Order: sequence, then C-alpha cells, then structure tokens
Amino acid sequence: MNFLSAFAIFFAAIFTDNILLTKYLGMCSFLAVSRKVETSWGLGLAVTFVMTFTSAINWVVYNYLLKPRDLEYLRYIIFIVIIAAFVQIVEMIIERVSDVLYASLGIFLPLITVNCSILGVSLFMVIRDYSLINSIAFGLGSGIGWMLAILAMSGIREKMKRSQIPNGLEGAGIALIIAGIMAMAFMGFSGILTLS
Repeated sequence: MNFLSAFAIFFAAIFTDNILLTKYLGMCSFLAVSRKVETSWGLGLAVTFVMTFTSAINWVVYNYLLKPRDLEYLRYIIFIVIIAAFVQIVEMIIERVSDVLYASLGIFLPLITVNCSILGVSLFMVIRDYSLINSIAFGLGSGIGWMLAILAMSGIREKMKRSQIPNGLEGAGIALIIAGIMAMAFMGFSGILTLS
C-alpha cells in the first residue's frame, strides 16, 4: 500500500499537482531562464536533484529533531538553511569533479537556493504529513514536473523567435500568457490523480 501511495504521489506531483503550474512556486527562475532549451535542461536537472534530496533531509530533520523537541516553529528557518547548505555542497562537489558541468550550471546553482518551489515542497510534505518514502516521491515528482514545465516553456519560446508577435506582447507578456495556458493544460489532468 505504501508503494502505491508513493507512486500516486509521484505522478500527481508531476501532472495534477505540479508545483509550478498549480501552486505558482518557482515562477521567477521559470520565466527568467526559459529562453533556451539547453539552459532550461540544466536548471531543471539541478532543481530536481536538490528538491529530491532536500525534501528527504528536511523530513528527517523535522521528524527527528524539531518535532520531538516542540521546535516546529523553526521549520522555515531550518529548511532554508538546509536548502542553502545542500546547494553549496553540490556546487563545491560539481566544481571539483567536472569543470565543464560547473561552467554550464555554475550560474544556475545560486538561483536554486532562492527557488521558492524547493521550500514549498518541504513545507507541503510537512503539512500533508507524508512518510519518508512519500516525501522523496513528492520531491522527485515535483522536481520532474518543474523540469517538464520549464522545458516546455523554453521549447515554445525558442519556436516563437521565428514568429511575429505584437509589440505589446513581446517578452514577459507572451511568456505569462503561455504560462497560463500551460497551467490550464496541466490542470486538465486533475481528477486523474490527486494528493491527499
């Protein structure tokens, strides 16, 4: 039963409960970076990696350190510190292991620290009282959903470079219209799978 629950949470986080297109978390980096597919791919992978691992780490810290000591009110601060520390560790490891990967992702790694969707995943997992397995499934699914959304947006924006767009809609205007249409499309999946 736990496996089916985690499986449902994973797919719901990708489609019906997409952290970006249904909760609108992480929109700033979504709109800023989604001009090229290559950069969107790199940022999407990095966000998915960080989201998956920080949701697991934050679950452990919350359930084994904060909750037993009645320090739940510190979760916002602790979660932000854990996310920032994890991103710094990942950045140092990537810098030492691969100069090429660091050069391509280096500018995006600091953006991940301030991506509110990562904090949102950790807070939703606490609010919904997920188990560790469900939290990891939710983190991974939310990361993949965020990555799919930014890849779709960057693909559309690259295609639109060859299109004629009215002057008043160029740039952020058309990007927000596309994001709204994508949100409606993802919400069309609602009713297939829902999170409890």
